[in-house]
Amino acid sequence: MYAVIKTGGKQYRVAEHDVIQIERLSGDAGSAVEFTEVLMVGEGESVKVGKPLIAGAKVTAELVEQTRGPKVIAFKKRRRKNSRRKKGHRQDLTKVRITGISA
Repeated sequence: MYAVIKTGGKQYRVAEHDVIQIERLSGDAGSAVEFTEVLMVGEGESVKVGKPLIAGAKVTAELVEQTRGPKVIAFKKRRRKNSRRKKGHRQDLTKVRITGISA
C-alpha cells in the first residue's frame, strides 16, 4: 500500500517502512508524527484519489533525525564591473520513517 502526502509545500509518494527527507518538522528523534493531508491512497490496481484530500485518511511516521541538506552556493557576477555576490544556504531537513497508512 502506498500514499501521496503533502507536507512543506511538496508532495511525496510513500509506502510503509520508507525513510524520506522532508522539510523541517518540530520534534525530537523517536517522536511520532501524523500527516493528515493525504492526496491519494493506492494498493495494486485499486487507487483512491481525493478531491483534493481523502477524508479520514492519515499517514503515521516516526522521526529518525533532524539534519541539514547540502550547501547550495548562489553566486552572481556582473562581467567587467568588478561586482560579485556569493551567498550560501543549507536547508533544515527532517528524516522520517513511515510506520503506517490508514485509508
